[in-house]
Amino acid sequence: MNALKYLLVGFVFGIVLTKSEAVSWYRIYEMFQFQSFHMYGIIMVAIVTGIVGIQIIKRKHIKDIHGLPIEIQEKEPGSTRFWVGGILFGLGWALVGSCPGPIFILLGAGFLPVLLVLFGALFGTFLYGLLKDKLPH
Repeated sequence: MNALKYLLVGFVFGIVLTKSEAVSWYRIYEMFQFQSFHMYGIIMVAIVTGIVGIQIIKRKHIKDIHGLPIEIQEKEPGSTRFWVGGILFGLGWALVGSCPGPIFILLGAGFLPVLLVLFGALFGTFLYGLLKDKLPH
């Protein structure tokens, strides 16, 4: 029964992403061509929502689903790894036209070629798992 609420939130999130056109290849193409504010607006709303949510968690000392306090670790200052990771993520996003979140939404909408994107995402995750000890962290 606990998993049901997460499944429900996932469905609502998928509907919101679809209705806001955040899963649209064309909208992503527009963003990377700097032709439209649409996706930048969605990203900015997500950033503000995240900032507000983190501040609420910190100030109200909200607990997780197991009743344990949520501990948000301080992040180290920006470094090369964040730039490299961001560039790789952005290149993949631009080349494929989808970030990892909408992959399942697009599959659910019947866009079967996205199976190749899902395979690439899973393969990349597998490769990272194999190479993570050799990568600079």
